[in-house]
Amino acid sequence: MSEDSVLKPGKTTLGVLRGLMALVFIATGAMKLLATPMMIEDFNQLGQGLWFMYFTGGVEVVGGVGVLVPRFSPLAALLLLVPIDIGAFIAQLSVFHHDWIHPIVIGSILIGIIYLQRSALRSKVS
Repeated sequence: MSEDSVLKPGKTTLGVLRGLMALVFIATGAMKLLATPMMIEDFNQLGQGLWFMYFTGGVEVVGGVGVLVPRFSPLAALLLLVPIDIGAFIAQLSVFHHDWIHPIVIGSILIGIIYLQRSALRSKVS
């Protein structure tokens, strides 16, 4: 058995986390872009126009796809964490008053993805 055929714990964990976040953000972004009644109701309650729903959905889909691409994965995770996940957390606390735990869990996973790829992120930033 060659060393290349052995699964590496860090790479396996990273792959699972990236796949999970891609699934979550592509699915929720698609719900916004398809203007499902639930999303329209949520964004009307939020007080932003529907343009904001479409914008958020677009960012989520682009970020979800970006998380799957190794070259863009750390930047995509950062894009999903800072405006999207933190914004969702603030909206849950200030407007919806429920379900604040999901943005914390999702944010923790995104932080894990960023941490596991920190050397790649440093090289892109510098």
